[in-house]
Order: sequence, then structure tokens, then C-alpha cells
Amino acid sequence: MQEKIQKLAHILKETKNMVFFGGAGVSVASNIPDFRSSTGLFQEKGAVPPEDILSRSYFDKHPEEFYRFYKTKMVYPEARPNPAHDALAELEAMGKLKAVITQNIDNLHQMSGSKNVIELHGTVLTSYCLKCRKTYTLEYILKSEGVPYCDCGGLIKPDVVLYEEPLSSEALERSLSYLAAADTLLVAGTSLLVNPAAGLVRYFSGDNFIIINKGKTPYDAYADLVIHGDVAIVLPEALLLSKE
Repeated sequence: MQEKIQKLAHILKETKNMVFFGGAGVSVASNIPDFRSSTGLFQEKGAVPPEDILSRSYFDKHPEEFYRFYKTKMVYPEARPNPAHDALAELEAMGKLKAVITQNIDNLHQMSGSKNVIELHGTVLTSYCLKCRKTYTLEYILKSEGVPYCDCGGLIKPDVVLYEEPLSSEALERSLSYLAAADTLLVAGTSLLVNPAAGLVRYFSGDNFIIINKGKTPYDAYADLVIHGDVAIVLPEALLLSKE
């Protein structure tokens, strides 16, 4: 493990155009559960599987049940950035990291200081009326009783991409542009199982493809460096070593 961290440190020292691609595992150290690990959100047993609850069709048919799950399982207003977020913000400030592409909706990258964050799956910070498109804050959603409705009577939907919904074309285009120009791609905290987001890594053709994840991913065999560990521990250590 230490030898691999030393190698990562060398890459961080030499890179000039790095892109980070991250998932739920990045925020676990901030006490936000991931999805697919043994203790993840999708392991919970209930009458309706979490993946079904988080679909657009379920939201449309059962908004009350959706919001009951969403408010208790998907929103963590007290969460704060962890050392992984801080390390990425520092790498951006150093001019090495050009973009953070995240599948997370928790805003922790921005809270830590990252400026160029591409949110593939949207954000919990805002919601909008499906009827008149008026926007609402997270505070409004959390304070509402049951299902939140707009002043016009329309149903309010979180500004997150649910299953059965397409990703933002703008977010995809920006991601592809940064990946195509990068010399280093650092992937962390994601199983790389959910497409089309996971498929974005195929567009990287630079020198260093790195994966930091607690479990194996389908792309491990293609990576130049794979570290099976916690990104909140591994990345800050490597960054510190890169400065020596």
C-alpha cells in the first residue's frame, strides 16, 4: 500500500492537467452513507427497494413516499467536507486539478473550496416547480410538511437526476472536454457500475489512470495504479508526500 501511495505522490507532483471523477465513497468520511457497499443505502430492506424509490416514475406516482425517503436518507445538511474534499480543493488551488466531476449531490466539494465542479447527478441544494419552474431552497424542502408544493400549486421536484432521467447534456459535454485534455485521471469512491456516468472514464487517453476505491471496479484492469483504500486517507497522504 505504501509503495502505491508513493507512486501516487509522484504522479501528483508531476501532473499539470488532472481531472477527478468521484462517487459516493468520497463522502463516506463525512458521515454520508454510500450506496452499494455492505453498509450502503441500497442494502436497506423495505417494501420498495431504494433504487425504485429514487426513480422518476416512482416520484411521479408516489411523491409522499419519495419525499419521506429523500428527506431522511438523501439529505445531510449537517455534513461537512472531509480530508479528501480538502485535498482536491488544494490541488485545484495549486493549478494541477482542472475539474472535479462528481456523481454526488451533497455540495461538499464546493463547501471545501473547489471552484470547477461538474455535478452529473445534480444537487440537493435546489429544487424547482414542475409547473412554473420556480426554484426553491433546500431549507424550504426540509421545512415543508410532507410533499412540498409551489405557490402555483405545482409539485416541487429536487434538482437531482433520478433513475430513468437523462444526465445534463451540458454536464456531459463539459466532462468530456476536460477528460480529453487531461494527462491524469483520478477516480475515487465509486464502483464505476452506474452508466452513463461510469462510461465517461473511457474518454480519457492521458498518461495516468488512477483508481482509489475500497472495493474492486470493472476498470481496475485498465488502470495504471489501483489503490484499494479510503480516499479520505490515501489522497491527503499522497498530497503531503508530493510536496517533499
